[in-house]
Parts: sequence; C-alpha cells; structure tokens
Amino acid sequence: MDKILKDSKKSLEFVYDFYLKMKKNNINLAYEGEITHQITKAFTSLTENNMIRDEDYSSVQKKVFHVMVECLQNISKHADNQFNFVSSKDGRGIFLVSKDEAEYNVTTGNVVKNEKIDELNKMLEHINQLDRVNLNILYKQKIKEGRLSEKGGAGLGFIDIARKTGQKLVYSFVKIDEEKSFFVLTSTISRLKDAK
Repeated sequence: MDKILKDSKKSLEFVYDFYLKMKKNNINLAYEGEITHQITKAFTSLTENNMIRDEDYSSVQKKVFHVMVECLQNISKHADNQFNFVSSKDGRGIFLVSKDEAEYNVTTGNVVKNEKIDELNKMLEHINQLDRVNLNILYKQKIKEGRLSEKGGAGLGFIDIARKTGQKLVYSFVKIDEEKSFFVLTSTISRLKDAK
C-alpha cells in the first residue's frame, strides 16, 4: 500500500512540475495524442477565444490559425503510425502553443522513420534559405508541377508556413533508436501589427 501511495504522490508532483514548466515557457495549450479534424477545430476555437480576449490583431489571428492547421495536418499526414501504440489512420503527435508579448510559437512533434530525415532536412534547409519572393515562386512551382508524395504535397505545408510567418522554420530530429526519430518543428508568428 505504501508503494501505491508513493507512486501516486510522485504522479501528482509530476503534474505540478509540468504546470510550472508550462508557465515558465508561456505554453497556453499542450496536447499529445491522435490528431483529427475535430481536434484541429477544437484547438483553433480555443486559440481564437484567447486571441480575442488578448485583443490580438486580426492579421495575427489569421496567421496563427493558418500555421496551426498546417502543422496539425503535417502530423496527421506524415507521422509514422507504425510506431504508435494505437493503430489509427490519423497521425499521433504532440502540439504546443506558446506566446509572450512579441510572438506566438506553434510547436509540433511526431515520430518519423530515420530514412526520411535526410530528405526532410534538405527540404527544410532549402526553405530556410529563401526570401519571401523566392518562397512564393517555389510554392507556385510546386503546385504547377503537381509533385506530390504518397501522403500529400511535396513540402507545400512547410513552404506555406515560411511564407505566411516570414520566419525561419526551427526544427530538430531527436534520435529514438535505429529505426525512428522524433521530429520537432517550431513556427513563430509575430504579434506586432506591422510584422510582414
């Protein structure tokens, strides 16, 4: 019985530690699990209410919604489900929204096969090297070519996030084992009125 109480207490302490870390990092929304259309709608609705309360500019709200949807669709389409504990046609991952006085950050994480990392890294590095004009050219070119992968649009979501935010994509691959890694992506949206 003492072990059960001790484990319960540790679990409760973890919740408080997690709460403190969320506050310290200005995280307003945190989710781990299956990403579905319904989940996406719920997140955008919650975020909309917060942005209205905080009186964010409508241009900022639109960018945040756009980035959230693109990031959630990325998980839904591209997470490697064979590594998930729950069998599902939808992807599983982690989703965080944080904000401070100057910006919003939308962070996603999901499991990917190690064999996909080189291609993903190359694509993201290429996107990060382009200015807004060249991002628009690349975006139109990809649509015109119609080059799609088996799961969706040849990096269009990443290109579109970079176009809309005007910021570099910050990302990392954390190795889990020889087969898979955890892909983390953060997109930043300025809360300032004159942000491009």
